[in-house]
Amino acid sequence: MTVTVLVADDQKVVRDGLAMMLGLLDDITVVGTAIDGGDAIRQAGEHDPDVILMDLNMPGVDGIEATSRLVASGARARVVVLTTYADDRSVFQALQAGAKGYLTKDAGAEEIRQAVLTVAAGEAQLDPSVQRRLLEALAAGAPFGVAPESPSGLLTAREEDVLREIAHGHSNAEIAGRLHVSEATVKTHINHLLAKTACRDRAALVAYAFRTGRAR
Repeated sequence: MTVTVLVADDQKVVRDGLAMMLGLLDDITVVGTAIDGGDAIRQAGEHDPDVILMDLNMPGVDGIEATSRLVASGARARVVVLTTYADDRSVFQALQAGAKGYLTKDAGAEEIRQAVLTVAAGEAQLDPSVQRRLLEALAAGAPFGVAPESPSGLLTAREEDVLREIAHGHSNAEIAGRLHVSEATVKTHINHLLAKTACRDRAALVAYAFRTGRAR
């Protein structure tokens, strides 16, 4: 299946370079390029892409605001942030806004391709260094806008297991292998977790796990 991508970056050389690179891949089709967040929102409505590769620091509507508006509008596109900024504040704000992936611009072509395909498939993809700092910050008690703790006994034992695996950065395939179940079963447990905890995505589940002491 071909994944459709919209590239949003205010720098023409970066925007065109990414579009050209992605356009060479058999399983990705670039449907448009946007010059800022406002343009990305408009073109998302026009092209309905699977994934938006979004820069953060853009004039007018920046990447965080654009991501937040896209999520609020119910847009189907999932956002992968690709930026030079990897500070904790930028990471947290982007994930809170609803981004499903976060990469820095020193990521290679294969890393970007993998992030696009992974996020299009419904999973999250964070740069390893970003994920490590996120977990460290959450473990230290940094605020991250998660849902309140669920009532005792709300989660089943297996859901608790899956939640801990998610919190430690394991993919669905890795969780399936570690728990000796199918990936379909893992996805079912994750859907139950999202519904029971009122978390909106995998990143929020990570924060929830640390906030409630389930991943320490």
